[in-house]
Amino acid sequence: MEASLGIQVDEPMAFPPLREGLQTDGSLKKHEQNFKPPGVKKDIEKLYEAVPQLSNVFKIKDKIGEGTFSSVYLATAQLQVGPEEKIALKHLIPTSHPMRIAAELQCLTVAGGQDNVMGVKYCFRKNDHVVIAMPYLEHESFLDILHSLSFQEVREYMFNLFKALKRIHQFGIVHRDVKPSNFLYNRLLKKYALVDFGLAQGTHDTKIELLKFVHSETQHESCLQNKSHLITGNKFSLSSPAAPKELDQQPTTKTSVKRPYTNTQIQIKQGKDGKLMKQSKTVDVLSRKLATKKKAVSTKVMTSGVMKKTTSSCPANLTCDCYATDKVCSICLSRRQQVAPRAGTPGFRAPEVLTKCPNQTTAIDMWSAGVIFLSLLSGRYPFYKASDDLTALAQIMTVRGSKETIQAAKTFGKSILCSKEVPAQDLRKLCEKLRGKESNTPKLASDIQGPASHDPTCSEKTDHKASHLTQTPQAQQSGNSLCKGNRNACGGRFDVHTTNLEGWDEVPDEAYDLLDKLLDLNPASRITAEAALLHPFFKDMSL
Repeated sequence: MEASLGIQVDEPMAFPPLREGLQTDGSLKKHEQNFKPPGVKKDIEKLYEAVPQLSNVFKIKDKIGEGTFSSVYLATAQLQVGPEEKIALKHLIPTSHPMRIAAELQCLTVAGGQDNVMGVKYCFRKNDHVVIAMPYLEHESFLDILHSLSFQEVREYMFNLFKALKRIHQFGIVHRDVKPSNFLYNRLLKKYALVDFGLAQGTHDTKIELLKFVHSETQHESCLQNKSHLITGNKFSLSSPAAPKELDQQPTTKTSVKRPYTNTQIQIKQGKDGKLMKQSKTVDVLSRKLATKKKAVSTKVMTSGVMKKTTSSCPANLTCDCYATDKVCSICLSRRQQVAPRAGTPGFRAPEVLTKCPNQTTAIDMWSAGVIFLSLLSGRYPFYKASDDLTALAQIMTVRGSKETIQAAKTFGKSILCSKEVPAQDLRKLCEKLRGKESNTPKLASDIQGPASHDPTCSEKTDHKASHLTQTPQAQQSGNSLCKGNRNACGGRFDVHTTNLEGWDEVPDEAYDLLDKLLDLNPASRITAEAALLHPFFKDMSL
């Protein structure tokens, strides 16, 4: 079983880096010119038509980002006095739920504006079109600077990320989509901004009132979907299709009958070569028909000391007979659907999200921060990439260990079945291997950037799910392979202008101790943002 390491991912971006390249000094390159691609020009015209009042205040320069739920434009405010002020205009798609929009605005107004959390300046609405105006922060692409950051810059980056997370967590806000493209970084000015609260949810004691309504609305919709959909109960197989990013379930047309369910069993199989193998999923068609045709049987369930009647498609004393097989029995088919939030970006989802744990806290943001830290220490981004949640969970096991993952899952009521035990890796050794560090040897560009070209003198194992190498389209990715043998033949050359080795020769143990606490598989014991700021790794840094 191998994790797919260092593979480029196409992901929605909230405030992505400037197209045509943002200079390392933070200056604009093409935005100062009037040139706009035809498609961008048309989009700007449509935005002016949709929200006419924008033309009275802003001059839209360019479209700088587009995601699943919004598009972002660079504009300048036409002020009566003083220099033009750069503004980021976030145009939400018209189908966005009004309560979700209002909740995002409240997050920005209540928690934003300080401690590296993006604030809001204005909001415009015309019919079903909403535009949020925010301060614009020129920033660098995470990929562009990943291999050129000094170790001190990495410390500052993570410290400021935790400051932002501490701020929002104090208000009971779970961001749910913490990733580099949502944490803007201006390297020259040393400015940071956590952005995009479009997927944010509230904790049980959140201070953001509208997030309470968003949470209750989500529960209500989930309840309705439980009544109208039928899926494969509590058992998952690797052949299940990956769900859309924001959805918790895959709708079907069959009606379901409620039945209390127990722990989830997640099946992960491997081939003889140790690689992940997607098992064929054979659904017992006859059992499926029986499940829908059987008459509902009235049973009594003891809940909190009160006898309640529930309906089930089969007697409660029947036990599942498809455990650890490639079939789904009628009992499992009749069980109610598991509902849990899973919004977020693949590769950054915590284990409790991947296993559909219903009780998710701010700890999921800390896991995502840990994945970012893992990329910074290893020089690989994105570190994880998987086509579905179970593959993602298997990849986590290759780093944190299968036994440890199974044990942690039990703490939040989930049961994971793995066909082979995979040991946990030493985080320091893993990161140093991926970064290409060797004692007393200067690191080459090929070491830092990962797998090089297809030179026959390079020994590399290529993952079957590999995609093109980041910033090197001709090269193929591998799981955790490195260039070996003749380094010069692999095309690696030491470049002091793009690679800052300062501090990387002596990465302290505190760094990996913090990483270990961030990637704690148990959300209950995972380090908090407040505690992370007090970690010895930041001992000489002040809040």
